[in-house]
Amino acid sequence: MKRIDCHCHIYPEAIAARAVAGTGKFYDLPLVYGGTLSDLISVHDGVKISGGVIFSVATTPRQAESINRFIAETAAESGGRFIGLGTVHPDSETIEEDIENIIALGLRGVKLHPDIQKFRVDAPKCLKIYELCEGRLPVLLHAGDHRYDFSNPRRLSSVLSVFPSLTVIGAHFGGWSVWEEAVALLTSYKNFYVDTSSSLYALSPERATEIIRAYGKERVLFATDYPMWRMDEELARFDSLALTEEEKACILYKNAERLFGCRIGD
Repeated sequence: MKRIDCHCHIYPEAIAARAVAGTGKFYDLPLVYGGTLSDLISVHDGVKISGGVIFSVATTPRQAESINRFIAETAAESGGRFIGLGTVHPDSETIEEDIENIIALGLRGVKLHPDIQKFRVDAPKCLKIYELCEGRLPVLLHAGDHRYDFSNPRRLSSVLSVFPSLTVIGAHFGGWSVWEEAVALLTSYKNFYVDTSSSLYALSPERATEIIRAYGKERVLFATDYPMWRMDEELARFDSLALTEEEKACILYKNAERLFGCRIGD
């Protein structure tokens, strides 16, 4: 069955090692892979993942333009194997121009990381981003972290209520390390999708299956959070779930291609 990895961080060769080390320090975890495109392709080939969604995050407003250009060029050169998401920083003074540039570059959505970019998802300064993306671009949000309150499911619920036509993908089943709160607050929003990244390692197969069915098979995307976890282990965890073949097909590739509006990978 076709597999699409919907959550892959990549960096230019010159800065990849430093960026991966910084992420590992932020989460106090030893990251497994190198964070470059060539490494990602090698790892995907090894576990028969045929395509993916790539992105990076701007930690300052001035970084966004170069990151978006790098991701767009990388996706375009992949021959359809990867699609890219753009980044924007909420402190930018040119939010409208930033979003238009993301669209002009052919990027398929916007990736935000509230905890690393240090903003509350429901902060007034973010509303313009959501307004500009609503009905045009899906927004992939890092969601949840028991250490911070930037992307708590309660805050995310407020955004989903105010922007019912905004397609939001909540990474990590909608709430890393606060999965139960996310399930309690977010499953009823039909414009809200989740991905499986950085979650299956912490949940029993039974509970992960229950969470998937709480959101519904058509609103869950398979994702590994490259370069964080061993992909063979992530796939083994997913394969251990008591899902039907139709549920697996939706999660592994059908939902991603429908949501992003294009074929991804072979």
